Amino acid sequence: MLGDGYEAIELPMGRDEEGEVVATLVRRRGAGASRDRAVLYLHGFVDYFFQRHLADFYVELGFDFYALDLRKYGRSLRPHQTPNLIGSLSEYFPEIDEAVRIVRDVDGHGTLLLNGHSTGGLIAALWADRVRGRGRVDGLFLNSPFLDLPEPLVTRKLGAGLARVLRSRFPKAPLPAKVSDLYPRSLHRDHDGEWEFDLEWKPLLGFPVRAAWLAAVRRGQLRLHRGLDIDVPVLVMASARSVRPTRRAPDVTGADAVLDVEHMARWAPRLGRTVTLVRIDGGLHDLVLSAEPVRGRVLEELARWTGGYLPAP
Repeated sequence: MLGDGYEAIELPMGRDEEGEVVATLVRRRGAGASRDRAVLYLHGFVDYFFQRHLADFYVELGFDFYALDLRKYGRSLRPHQTPNLIGSLSEYFPEIDEAVRIVRDVDGHGTLLLNGHSTGGLIAALWADRVRGRGRVDGLFLNSPFLDLPEPLVTRKLGAGLARVLRSRFPKAPLPAKVSDLYPRSLHRDHDGEWEFDLEWKPLLGFPVRAAWLAAVRRGQLRLHRGLDIDVPVLVMASARSVRPTRRAPDVTGADAVLDVEHMARWAPRLGRTVTLVRIDGGLHDLVLSAEPVRGRVLEELARWTGGYLPAP
């Protein structure tokens, strides 16, 4: 799917109420002997790993690259499963644990950077807080992390409350969340963008926001709001502004059209002891999918930060 140099490793994760569960670890090693540094990428909601240029960047920077398609997403989604359905964000921790075991203990990398985008950023932060003091990760890069619901306070409380009420008896109940196809259309090369991705795994109208998933996300966000204690350096990057696209005002270029970037700036200090916040003028929600020259600035900032905060190879 991604071409030469990539491998996909299926990770059995047992069973849940829908049946067999798997995750998928994508691996791309640099040329020559395996290097000491590696990165593990976690995708966002209605997403999977397809950003080959990001892997190219990391390999050129001296990292071996790994990406995890979480259970019920992308390569890991099975016909008997409800896309993205989860009861708690901690259910993702076993596959992250196993991926990290392969990266460190099997492939022998001494330094690991965890790179999470959007919901993957929230999951990465909660996982890193859980394993603090164990030496399993050396740094976090959070690309537009999902640290709060992008709604006014009253709507956030009502939506989260409804999800909490429904999650036990009706976990698959779809919530009346508004999903716009304008942002994914701005990305896909068959529409207004420059990127190719599988529209079955990342559909333009997304997947339904279900009660159990939203309740799990909200619990994770509120845990973060109380304060984490991540003991490694964290880089948070966000666009300089957010936009709410509509059919009358469909422009999504140069801004985050999914989340509220001010939430990211507000909650970033709660992540841990050493947090760097970088705002990217003109950045999209997935900053590494921004058009040039913005994308280049994102990667320059990331290279500068890794050079300053991660152990030298």
